[in-house]
Amino acid sequence: MSSLSRELVFLILQFLEEEKFKESVHRLEKESGFFFNMKYFEEKVQAGEWDEVEKYLAGFTKVDDNRYSMKIFFEIRKQKYLEALDRQDKAKAVEILVSDLKVFSTFNEELFKEITQLLTLNNFRENEQLSKYGDTKTARSIMLVELKKLIEANPLFRDKLAFPTLKSSRLRTLINQSLNWQHQLCKNPRPNPDIKTLFTDHTCTPPNGPLAPTPVSLPVAAVAKPAAYTSLGAHSPFPPTAATANAGALAGWMANAASSSVQAAVVTASSIPVQQNQVSVLKRPRTPPSVPVMVDYQNPDHEQLMKRLRPAISVEEVTYPTSRPQAWSLDDLPRTVALTMHQGSMVISMDFHPSHHTLLLVGSANGEITLWELGMRERLVSKPFKIWEMSKCSVQFQALMVNDTPISVSRVAWSPDGNFVGVAFSKHLIQLYAYPGSNDLIQRLEIDAHVGGVNDLAFAHPTKQLCVVTCGDDKLIKVWDSMTGQKLFNFEGHDAPVYSICPHHKENIQFIFSTAVDGKIKAWLYDNMGSRVDYDAPGHWCTTMLYSADGSRLFSCGTSKDGESFLVEWNESEGAIKRTYMGFRKKSAGVVSFDTTQNHFLAAGEDSQIKFWDMDNINLLTVTDAEGGLSSLPRVRFNKEGNLLAVTTADNGFKILANAVGLRSLRAVETSAFDPLRMPIVSATIKASGSSAVGNVGPVNCKVERSSPVRPSPTLNGVDPLGRSVEKPRVLDDATDKTKPWQLAEIVDHGQCRVVTLPDSTASSSKVVRLLYTNSGVGILALGSNGVQKLWKWPRNEQNPSGKATANVVPQIWQPNSGLLMTNDVTGVNLEEAVPCIALSKNDSYVMSATGGKVSLFNMMTFKVMTTFMSPPPASTFLAFHPQDNNIIAIGMEDSTIHIYNVRVDEVKSKLKGHQKRITGLAFSTSLNILVSSGADAHLCVWSIDTWEKRKSVAIQIPAGKAPTSDTRVQFHSDQIRMLVVHETQLAIYDASKMERIRQWIPQDVLPAPISYAAYSCNSQSVYATFCDGNVGVFDADSLRLRCRIASSVYLPQAILKGFVIRCIPCKFIEPVVAF
Repeated sequence: MSSLSRELVFLILQFLEEEKFKESVHRLEKESGFFFNMKYFEEKVQAGEWDEVEKYLAGFTKVDDNRYSMKIFFEIRKQKYLEALDRQDKAKAVEILVSDLKVFSTFNEELFKEITQLLTLNNFRENEQLSKYGDTKTARSIMLVELKKLIEANPLFRDKLAFPTLKSSRLRTLINQSLNWQHQLCKNPRPNPDIKTLFTDHTCTPPNGPLAPTPVSLPVAAVAKPAAYTSLGAHSPFPPTAATANAGALAGWMANAASSSVQAAVVTASSIPVQQNQVSVLKRPRTPPSVPVMVDYQNPDHEQLMKRLRPAISVEEVTYPTSRPQAWSLDDLPRTVALTMHQGSMVISMDFHPSHHTLLLVGSANGEITLWELGMRERLVSKPFKIWEMSKCSVQFQALMVNDTPISVSRVAWSPDGNFVGVAFSKHLIQLYAYPGSNDLIQRLEIDAHVGGVNDLAFAHPTKQLCVVTCGDDKLIKVWDSMTGQKLFNFEGHDAPVYSICPHHKENIQFIFSTAVDGKIKAWLYDNMGSRVDYDAPGHWCTTMLYSADGSRLFSCGTSKDGESFLVEWNESEGAIKRTYMGFRKKSAGVVSFDTTQNHFLAAGEDSQIKFWDMDNINLLTVTDAEGGLSSLPRVRFNKEGNLLAVTTADNGFKILANAVGLRSLRAVETSAFDPLRMPIVSATIKASGSSAVGNVGPVNCKVERSSPVRPSPTLNGVDPLGRSVEKPRVLDDATDKTKPWQLAEIVDHGQCRVVTLPDSTASSSKVVRLLYTNSGVGILALGSNGVQKLWKWPRNEQNPSGKATANVVPQIWQPNSGLLMTNDVTGVNLEEAVPCIALSKNDSYVMSATGGKVSLFNMMTFKVMTTFMSPPPASTFLAFHPQDNNIIAIGMEDSTIHIYNVRVDEVKSKLKGHQKRITGLAFSTSLNILVSSGADAHLCVWSIDTWEKRKSVAIQIPAGKAPTSDTRVQFHSDQIRMLVVHETQLAIYDASKMERIRQWIPQDVLPAPISYAAYSCNSQSVYATFCDGNVGVFDADSLRLRCRIASSVYLPQAILKGFVIRCIPCKFIEPVVAF
């Protein structure tokens, strides 16, 4: 349904409410699904009208839509069941159990059994969990509180709980405005027209002679209104609050999925009178008739109507969009030819690394994939097509290969973190490689995925585990586990080969768009409920869909069988086309390729040219032929920054187009030399204010998101001779080392860094003992030695439009309106001996910490204590959230055990024993499905996440003459395989899949002091280490080669040179945090 039709429904709802048509109001609310009337819902629940409650809910959600919906229906049916038991109506209770509650048994059989056993009790309050159940009215009120929370959290209700702000009698006003306009169009308008009907257009009866038109403004009362009319504000079911933005974009498509026919708007833009200088804003280009979902507002009388409108008439509440100021120039577009490369076979697909912006993956028609370092103009890797294990392939595929069927690459793609490469082939297969950051691709998985061609491949995160999504000639879309190759989902519903896929997510809704060669667009959630959308793409043939870089805008480009191309932007909330871009030729010989960049530009290849558009303007922006030689329909691909554009050529190669920034980045790679003043690693330092002295400040575990962008790091010659299993050195670094002798960067003056002090006006100042960046990168969380936690947030403003952490803007200490502080339980604790620990959930919603006493779980929005647990002794010494379930927590203890604790049921699920001294570190790997623990005994233990059984235990290798007495810390690289191990005597890199050490660095030369802490940078490209003499070292993460030393004189007064903590921000740039 179009937005105007949706707004018309709201106008009708207002009219019905004002006219007291109560039943009609709620029936339209339910049937349209546009507004959930919470007050009406509450009334029906309080009255116990359960059938009406469920019927009303059914207009907005079903039991199995999501976990929120399931919980809503369960709570209602459980209450209905308990009320029947309370009335001693066992027959009704059995009926409810069988017909209403049985559906939930498949999700929680134990709970269903427990509910069933209530039938055997004389009073269900004998059940311990129901002992506090009061009277029916109180129970309903308590349940309503829970239901409202569930409804507000349910994404299906997110844009349906607030009624738009409307002036009274808005529909009447619009009708009277229409009558005024009709009267102006009369050939013989009368000063006092007689309006008798709304069923036909108004015309005045012709008088004896012609009269000049006289403008007449009809009062609102021209349409009769009852004397007893009450204003909208008096009716609380329609609160006058602003309508919330539509967050569930896919839900809008789903709401329209019943039909792909066009529903024309009732009030069209072309019928609104405006001043002459506004007419152009309303005019819209006529849509090609082949686009079925685009509303054409114009009509044959449009021009005549516009001529006759009088500018003197004002239109109430009508506003028009203003042109956005042009903050860009054509120079932002990559149009200069920087490189011309020869691939050797026709280039079919290209993809830039997500964070190393000069690394290009290319797939060819001969089945070969190649990895290019564009700055060096070198092929780093070339992999000709090869079947890894023919015996595991299907019989059909084996039969094809007997006949030497040619195999082409159909798609190459990087995973979001840049650690994996996916390749789809023209027959059956997909192959998955691991990219360790060197000049190699390591075979990971080979899957016989589809019967016929595999037409597209993409990566997605429907769960915490990375998945591969594919589509093919067999009309199927499939989802595969990237670690095991197991098929997770199989989506059927297309009637033709599936041409392309576009996985995406909006808030917490994960979905996939797919397009088939018959022009059908479908959308799928990761369930087995079938397609949620069925629309026709413009052109009714091969179409590709892409989102803008920030995920807020959806575009598609396709070509019809007749060669007519369409580039369009979609209105997701309605499933309709928002704009169609102009500039294509009449006919194309194949399918046009396109890409988006910088949230601002579109590019498509056609007619041996690259065409560019501004996303907000349908007219062609500019064209380039890239100095000639492009293929007739060149394929195009931007890098993530939008400063490089790869385009295919007619001679089996490709060109790289660049803007000024892109040219500099290519030259920087080519002539790279380490420049400490340019390196982002040491670009800024943030200084946390606090006490002037700190003793034994411990580290904080640096969480690196699985989806963090990872730039492949150069692998330099390592310090440790044990590098037998490490990748070969990158060509790039060899070239650097040959052209320029290695020179350590030294930063000894604060003028080489930016420093900002975190303000603290609270009265509870104390020594900072732990620091965390929030995972979103917008704040810093500090734990004081007194058990009080404080949060600083960076404001979003002109100086810092992203709102991310930066040393250019001073963050502000943040507290909820209640003034609460997050304070740990330190009753009876000796704070001098306490081991503080803290962990933050991945969604930044909860923080868990302890300071020698109980573990406290805090809500980060309210600072309220959600719960406390694990009373000492023994005390907790390290905390970690399970990466896939915030309710599961790993707690390292002072007595050397690890407790796996379930917050939801307040129960220790497992107790892990393997260390001899207290636990000092915990780190999860989702890729390997393990938990690695470290202890003060200098041992590492590996535990299975599935069974919590110990898999392996290894001792770290302490240098001769050193005692294994200090803490050992662990942290996983973003590839979730390599692991950083930190001890005062060494830094070490381990391959966690084998628990073998592959790199080691021992304090020496300019950094001889014991190590106090170390952590990976957010992109795992570097390792920051702090030392007991106040120095900070920056190391290459692959080789552990020291690249930079930051002296303590940069940020510390000479009197303060004790313990240090660093924390790396989980976003694109790195800024060390030093606490003292």
